[in-house]
Amino acid sequence: MRRSSNIFLVGPMGAGKTTVGRLLARHFNLDFIDLDAEIEERCGADIPWIFDVEGEDGFRRRESALLDELSQQTGILLATGGGAVLNEQNRRWLSERGYVVYLCATLEQLVERTSRDRKRPLLQVENPRQVLESLLEHRDPLYREVADLIVTTETRSPQAVSKDVEQQILDSWAC
Repeated sequence: MRRSSNIFLVGPMGAGKTTVGRLLARHFNLDFIDLDAEIEERCGADIPWIFDVEGEDGFRRRESALLDELSQQTGILLATGGGAVLNEQNRRWLSERGYVVYLCATLEQLVERTSRDRKRPLLQVENPRQVLESLLEHRDPLYREVADLIVTTETRSPQAVSKDVEQQILDSWAC
């Protein structure tokens, strides 16, 4: 495993990238950036609005441009959006510019964690479970493709997941 000055978190919506990312950034003394939050801040609009006005393609273009910019910085922990891995160039940037951690969770956990969140445009449908299942089926191989480390969040607290990730990263860097 390679040592990098950046850590990138990938995984499906609801896996805990933002929560765990904040904890990990503190531990490794990195600047924490949530890609989706950064998009919203720079656009002056929330992601559901961007999806409504520009569609998913427009959002993905913004996401890729910002991922390229941010991943070139050093000393950051970047929590990506769940779909950031869909673009092949994004996957290349993640792999080349940082240490990538895939936070994965079961379908049941993802359904539970996202059930009351109205800020996830892809889940504003009659059957969000079916959407999550389809997204996982398609994206899981892409997350695994870029991952230097895969950690299952299971039913553990964000603190426990963060400690697990910290230890595994430190162990891999020691080799």
